[in-house]
Amino acid sequence: MRLATYRTGKVSILYDADSLCDACGTPQIGPHLFDPGYWRQTGTVIGEAPGRGASLFLQVGDEQWVLRPYRRGGLIARISTERYLWCGAERSRAFREMRLTAHLHALDLPVPRPVAAGVTRHGLAYEAGLITVRLPGARALADCLPEADAALLRRVGTTIRRFHDAGLDHVDLNARNLLVDASETVWLIDLDRCRLRSPGRWREANLERLARSLTKFDAPSAIDIVRQGYVSEAPS
Repeated sequence: MRLATYRTGKVSILYDADSLCDACGTPQIGPHLFDPGYWRQTGTVIGEAPGRGASLFLQVGDEQWVLRPYRRGGLIARISTERYLWCGAERSRAFREMRLTAHLHALDLPVPRPVAAGVTRHGLAYEAGLITVRLPGARALADCLPEADAALLRRVGTTIRRFHDAGLDHVDLNARNLLVDASETVWLIDLDRCRLRSPGRWREANLERLARSLTKFDAPSAIDIVRQGYVSEAPS
């Protein structure tokens, strides 16, 4: 993976040159990459995810991409759902998530391959978006829970432990940010605001957050099996 930076006017883009070069038919780098209207006009939108920001699924050559705009939630969204305080492109949420995802991908951890992060400055604020490679056929763990067996739940635990051993504190570890593909490989997505840390109490906090999520999806006992897998992955 070769990360490069492109800047034009108020727009800064951090992108993987290998991803963009390898995807047949990819347009040149530019602000249009993060414009949903552009993708709709080109007829490449093949789906849309529900939720805040409404991510778009794109067919780009032989690959499928996910375009996810950054959107605020909570009380601050009453002021602005799209804009964040500008502190420089490298400190933006998009650039940070792009670099973190690229780092974890380089460690061969199961995260979607990042393609590009875009930031558009508006005075003291900015808007941003992130493009990653889609995992065809992958389903959220939340949707798999009704038929999930012990082997899959233990695999969830071992996967989380791998990320923890790499130092990843996932601040929103829940059953929708864990995906399961057709081969039952477990993937971790949405690294916004996540960071690398030394071992500490945050690991248990991650698992407790996941436990609350599993309870929300009517699978409170699943966390016990997840923890079994988590412990089994502990270094000897």
